[in-house]
Formats: sequence, structure tokens, C-alpha cells
Amino acid sequence: MYQQQQPYYFMNTDVKTPFNILFEDNHLMIVLKPHGVVSEADEYHDIALDTKLRDFIKKRDQKPGNVYLKAVHRLDKPATGLVIFAKTSKALERMHKMMQDKQIEKTYLACLEKAPSFDSGHLIHYLTHKLHKAEVTNEKIGKKSELDYKVIEKQPSWTWVEVKLITGRYHQIRAQFATIGSPILGDTRYGANTHLNDEAIALVNIRVSFLHPVTKLPVMVEHPDAHARLSVFLDKLLQRQQGRSSQLRTP
Repeated sequence: MYQQQQPYYFMNTDVKTPFNILFEDNHLMIVLKPHGVVSEADEYHDIALDTKLRDFIKKRDQKPGNVYLKAVHRLDKPATGLVIFAKTSKALERMHKMMQDKQIEKTYLACLEKAPSFDSGHLIHYLTHKLHKAEVTNEKIGKKSELDYKVIEKQPSWTWVEVKLITGRYHQIRAQFATIGSPILGDTRYGANTHLNDEAIALVNIRVSFLHPVTKLPVMVEHPDAHARLSVFLDKLLQRQQGRSSQLRTP
């Protein structure tokens, strides 16, 4: 079983919403992003988690003007898990500075098609950002990309690893595990053989922890299924999320 710490400071919103909002105060909002949804709108996606959340907040709080809500970080469209949003420009600026100073810890779970050669390790590669994909190259061209991992459950057909990012490059976890011959379950873009529903991949941002940028209180928020057995967690992960994801997906 996957053993986890208890949250230091945790708040659930009381209002029933179409979104799984795990933490909210006047400065921050932490939301569980489903598979198949982009975190922020861009030139390819007009409908995204941030645009839907702004609409929701505007109606919920009866705001007459525009709603300020910016993603502190992104989570890949086929992945799921926690995404932090800033509700003020001051919070965004401080959170970005904390990201640069590596003061925000994000913990991921990844289910790999093939177990890595070692049960724990430190991966270093140099990545370049190609069109919708990261490519491993050399240090003269690519950006240094580092992560730590440890195996937490191993079965004949899959292996769960816990991942701590040291750098935060585009598609970093996906590209680095694919490079060592252990692609993430469902990640056919990076060589996986298994296709999952909703074009999902078995990558989850399961925990975020940091000092609140305004109150300075410690915050740790976990995925609602963080304490489940990993076999059960995988079963839920692979199910179609017809409710929330269908509301958010671009036609």
C-alpha cells in the first residue's frame, strides 16, 4: 500500500460545483484536473480548465467584472491531478518566484508499462521542446532535466513509481521514463503499447506542498484517492470520466 503523510493545512469548499476544488481561499485555488482537459486556454484550445473556472467563479460570487485566475503551473492534457491557480496578481508573482526557487514541491505517481532497471534513481537528460513532444538531445542543445523516482508497487504488467521533479520541463516525466524504456501506461506518443480511455495516461499529480504566499502557513493538498490501494487507484484512473471531462472537452 502506498503510505502517505497527513496534510498540514487543508480546506474543502462547501459549495457543490462541477469541479473538484480541493482548496480555496482569497489568494489560491487548487483543483483536480480530469484527463483530456488543458489547464490553460491557448491558440489550440479555447475551452480549458481556467476559462471554465473563471465562468464558475463569476456566477458563484456574482462578480460584475472580469475574474482574475491564472495557472501557477500546467499539467499535461492527458494527465490528471492537482493544478494550482492564483486568484490575485500578487499571489501569482509570489508563487512563480517560489517555483523558480524550488519552494513548491509537487509529487507525481506514474504507472509504467515496464519496470525500470533500478527500484530508485535519479534521472538526468537534456530535453528540447518539439511540436507537441519533448525530445532527448545533448547538453549543448537541450535543457537539463532532472527527477528522482522510487518504485512503490510492482506487478507483472505494470509498475507504480513516485516521482519528485527537480526541474519542470515540458513533458519531462513522460520523455525521461520513455527514454529509459519504461513509458507511462497509455502514453502512446512516447512509445507505450497500451491505449487508455479518453486518451488518458497514467500520470497523476497527487500532492502539492508549499508555504502559502500570503499567510505563510504550510499548505499540503492531496488527491482525494491518495490513500487508496494502488490497484484500486489504477482501476479508478482508467475509468472514463464522463461527467466533468465531457463538460470541459473542446468539441
